[in-house]
Amino acid sequence: MVAQTRIDFRDQIASNKMKSFLLIVVIFLFFLALGYIISLFYDASVFFVIMIISIVISLIYIWVSYYFSDKIAVASVGAKPASRQEHSQFYRSIESLTIASGLPMPKLYVMQSEQVNAFATGRNPKTAVVCVTTGALNKLDKYELEGVLAHEMSHVANYDVRFMTLVAVMVGMVAIVSEIFLRSLWFKNSDDNKGNAILLIVGIILAIAAPILTQIVQLAISRKREYVADANAVKFTRYPKGLIGALEKIKNENDKPDKKVPKAVASLMFASPQELFSTHPSINKRIEILKRM
Repeated sequence: MVAQTRIDFRDQIASNKMKSFLLIVVIFLFFLALGYIISLFYDASVFFVIMIISIVISLIYIWVSYYFSDKIAVASVGAKPASRQEHSQFYRSIESLTIASGLPMPKLYVMQSEQVNAFATGRNPKTAVVCVTTGALNKLDKYELEGVLAHEMSHVANYDVRFMTLVAVMVGMVAIVSEIFLRSLWFKNSDDNKGNAILLIVGIILAIAAPILTQIVQLAISRKREYVADANAVKFTRYPKGLIGALEKIKNENDKPDKKVPKAVASLMFASPQELFSTHPSINKRIEILKRM
């Protein structure tokens, strides 16, 4: 049996951060390609109006979600502030991690759910919120809980809410530009289109495919950020077995209706259901990588 190559958590962090950056570049290139196609059909003034409208709409929508992300997430799952007396282990673990990470103390919340899960949100470390389920507090031992919380504190340290908001803005701009372009074709003189039939077909295909492809890239970026958070959790705790144990317990949980991840915060959660368009990598893959650290 061939021994698996060991992975240094520092290399894992650097590799996935670079992949995240390169994927953002891919989204930006989609946006430029779509903009170029539109510029061939319309004069410069119309082209810039379309681009400005797409950027403004995207920024307004995402800004509201970003600025109130902590309040929206906590309210959507009915979470309550954690009690230092009742949830003493939760407090102690977070306090240890703030020392290890150099981060300020986040606001702590608990949501009622038998599922083992957690999430972190907030636009920066000073406004950060870390929320865990009652299932996580009841089912995980000290080291497993610390592993999960270290993963969430990593999202805070890496400004992942801000990072994914930037990605969402870019994906939103591509979607809006595509929609405006496709709708504008109904009002464009058909005689003008005849001379550019091939270009028109290319433009339509790109306008339809670009939003789908950029969303797939967005999901890939989200998965890379989860790998970064896992590696950072190992950096904070120096004990990958804790995080591995938590993931294995999640993997072995029964798939009951009351253990479904709330859709409103599914992308923020420590673990989410494995689907075709999942924001998280498979639990098996995460465990496999952690075992090699």
